[in-house]
Amino acid sequence: MSGHGTPQPLTAHRSGPLKGVAEVPGDKSISHRSLILGAMAVGETRITGLLEGQDVLDTAAAMRAFGAEVTQHGAGAWSVHGVGVGGFREPEQVIDCGNSGTSVRLIMGAMATSAMTATFTGDASLRKRPMARVTDPLSLFGTQAYGRKGGRLPMTVVGAADPVAVRYTTPMPSAQVKSAVLLAGLNAPGETVVIEREATRDHSERMLAGFGAQIHVERTSEGNVITLTGQPELRPQVVAVPRDPSSAAFPVCAALIVEGSDILVPGVSQNPTRNGLYPTLVEMGADITFENPCEEGGEPVADLRVRFSALKGIEVPPERASSMIDEYPVLAAVAAFAQGRTVMRGVKELRVKESDRIDAMARGLEACGVRIEEDEDTLIVHGMAGDVPGGATVAVHLDHRIAMSFMVLGMAAKSPVTVDDGTAISTSFPIFTRLMGDLGARFA
Repeated sequence: MSGHGTPQPLTAHRSGPLKGVAEVPGDKSISHRSLILGAMAVGETRITGLLEGQDVLDTAAAMRAFGAEVTQHGAGAWSVHGVGVGGFREPEQVIDCGNSGTSVRLIMGAMATSAMTATFTGDASLRKRPMARVTDPLSLFGTQAYGRKGGRLPMTVVGAADPVAVRYTTPMPSAQVKSAVLLAGLNAPGETVVIEREATRDHSERMLAGFGAQIHVERTSEGNVITLTGQPELRPQVVAVPRDPSSAAFPVCAALIVEGSDILVPGVSQNPTRNGLYPTLVEMGADITFENPCEEGGEPVADLRVRFSALKGIEVPPERASSMIDEYPVLAAVAAFAQGRTVMRGVKELRVKESDRIDAMARGLEACGVRIEEDEDTLIVHGMAGDVPGGATVAVHLDHRIAMSFMVLGMAAKSPVTVDDGTAISTSFPIFTRLMGDLGARFA
């Protein structure tokens, strides 16, 4: 499991120009949802391009524990024989979700309206993360949850025997919370309504419709009003998972700061609720072209051609945060090489990710010689116009995105940068070191 065992430090040395094609893995969000919805459909769902990182493998194992037949047929090729909405069986063992907040929160939602009990746990990082943001709205269906102080794992969830449909307004932008409520609504009679004042990634809505659920999204003065009719029979699907824009961020950002680089990153999802990093980079002066736009699995995709660029600091619009929340760590690394300040506001959600990502990036950047400012909801990076000292060992707190962000920074810093433990990278991007090495990175 990620985050367990002996820490394995990893060092990034200053790199020569990056060249070649970076075929990043499948989208993590879509991979999770394809397994869960496949398990809730009747019949066989076939998936290609599935991300085989530890987070997604933990979701696959959980679906087996709830009674679905989940089979790997080859690299990225999987099938799921589903048990239907309301057809989950009670798991015999504790459900271990490793490092994956998406796994535990979405699976809690999927089982919350079935008459069964399940206990969830995870690694040291996941056990620190708040679950009440999901269990509170699930309680409106009649679900009960019993966990550690502060609503943390391990946690036992008792599904509602007689669930009722709910109307719920999300208190913060969170695709995980929204998705958990919608998945719970599948087995509740009547219409479940979720209102989000600020749009978040919409993979759940797109995929629910693709699997045959009756779902309607309307933009109103309240925000996005999402209405789901409960107790459908979901139809199995053939799902082609597009490449993950969050994983693509690492080779893209590395190419922008390593002098002389010119790479191609093909087939990357350009879902507008996920791709906020890319217009942000363009506004900073990044040389990125979006080639061969098309659609895969209901998602817009494009090939990204990326070349080394002289970047300038900007103020990132806070309303863009929900579409790039996972990319702020690597953006902070890139901003260290820009000319001037990069201001990131409205990012307090980063405080409750796999680590406190604002604190982790701030402390790591300071150790690498970069001046930063921070408060509860803000991170400001004072760029050094390509002249970043580096030379530090950075604590990553079992957080894959912190680890990869500092590996990217080390590729262009004056002196090598070491992360204290690179094992967490496998949770989302198991081929990261090999892929970056093929482009010309120097890791050791």
